[in-house]
Order: sequence, then structure tokens, then C-alpha cells
Amino acid sequence: MNILVSSCLLGINCKYNGKNNLCPSVKNLEKNYHLIPICPEVLGGLKTPRVPSEVRQNKVITKNNLDVTKNFIKGALRALDIANENQCEIAILKSNSPSCGFGKIYDGTFSSNLVGGNGITADLLYKNGIVILNENNFSEQIH
Repeated sequence: MNILVSSCLLGINCKYNGKNNLCPSVKNLEKNYHLIPICPEVLGGLKTPRVPSEVRQNKVITKNNLDVTKNFIKGALRALDIANENQCEIAILKSNSPSCGFGKIYDGTFSSNLVGGNGITADLLYKNGIVILNENNFSEQIH
């Protein structure tokens, strides 16, 4: 089975700050599954490192107030293409991210407050029938 996975969870340095969110338990899945790494923000043309972004009023805005919504949409569409090309039915995405968060994302004030909502990529994948999990809950469905 192919599983789409946020690149940062696999130890790839693609986070806004140039680092990663390595999650050994997610990376360990590569023993039994074919993991397809994606970083929608990079796929959308944003550099690493980059100014952090959050979703605010259905737009993605950087901390220095630039609208990067088009980059996030472009990356989400490319992630969906990759998921479809690889017949991925499941994605393990980084929680709370403006791209990959599902159910909760940061509120757009850059104050670490979480609100209900989905990141741009997670929402698109979900609307196209892909099961969205994160680094905190994937083990409930994948072993």
C-alpha cells in the first residue's frame, strides 16, 4: 500500500524554519508500506526556509502579511496529483499546519492558538476521498 506522508515527518528539512518534524513512528512505517513524501508548500513554489504562514479568513498569509494562498493551492493540487498517480488512499500529514492540518489549524494570529479547520492540502485530499491522519493518530488505523 502507498501512503502519502508529509516530508517533514520523515526527517526531510522542508519546514518553514529549514528544519523537520521527524516522527520515528511514522518513518518506521517504511518497513511495511511505500511512503510517498510530499511538502505541499515546496511543491507550491515556496522556499525553505520561508516566513511562517497561517490561514486567516480563507487565505494563507505570512507572518509579514504576504498572501501566499496561490502557492498553497498550487502545492495542494500537485499533492493531489501525486496521491492519484500513486493510488494513495491514506495520507499522514503534519497536524496543525496551514497545508496539512486536519480538524485543527493555527488561527492566523501567529500566537499558537488552534481553531477548528483544515489546511489547504488536507482539505483538498479529504474532499477527494483520501483518509487524512496525522502523526498523533495514524497508529489507530495503520500498523
